[in-house]
Amino acid sequence: MANVINVNLSETNYALVSDQIRTWSQVGESRYICIANVHVIITAHDSYAFRKVVNLADMVTPDGMPLVWMLRLKGVKGQTRVYGPTLMLHILEMAAREKIPVGFYGSTDQTLQKLILRMSELYSGLKVAYAFSPPFRPLTEHESTQIASDITVSGTRILFVGWGCPKQGKWMAEQKGKIPAVMLGVSAAFDFHAGTKSQAPACMQSIGPEWFFRLIHEPRRLAKQYLYNYKQP
Repeated sequence: MANVINVNLSETNYALVSDQIRTWSQVGESRYICIANVHVIITAHDSYAFRKVVNLADMVTPDGMPLVWMLRLKGVKGQTRVYGPTLMLHILEMAAREKIPVGFYGSTDQTLQKLILRMSELYSGLKVAYAFSPPFRPLTEHESTQIASDITVSGTRILFVGWGCPKQGKWMAEQKGKIPAVMLGVSAAFDFHAGTKSQAPACMQSIGPEWFFRLIHEPRRLAKQYLYNYKQP
């Protein structure tokens, strides 16, 4: 672990994360993983409650290049980016190979249908045990209990959560100990892999200005978020 603005980041890579998830999921452990970019770090910096959620995660991977650079400056010389959408593909490939049931929680019904179709075509033998698009409002206590029960009954052992920051982190923290699965907050990865949104070119991802590509494609949603992050000390 290395601390960046009071948030603990894991020193890891795709292979290590995939292996750890395989180990946890095969025995049905309840765990959650935060995939942290600059927005997650700033949100955690400004909110003690959310910072606690992130720091209590079983793993916090460095999603953005600025965080990779910070870890390298702190002496983690071999640190590379663990980009959420790419990590999701590594995990799905592993799950298909190991016959570990997966689930998807978040986004819209239409996106989930496209996502499942594409991922099932890409990874032969992938078992999708659960998929659910939650309502865009706070869940009632009954709904939360029912969702946790449905996921458990489905046999899902790896649950991808695409609900955005900070909502997905808070939800995963609340479900730890209730759902016998490894939960990963992957934000926009559902849309990228379903083909409903475009990812930045690999060259932009590797040098840092990926945020600019996303801002161009989603100005109304991201302008306020990016401007706020830019203003923070």
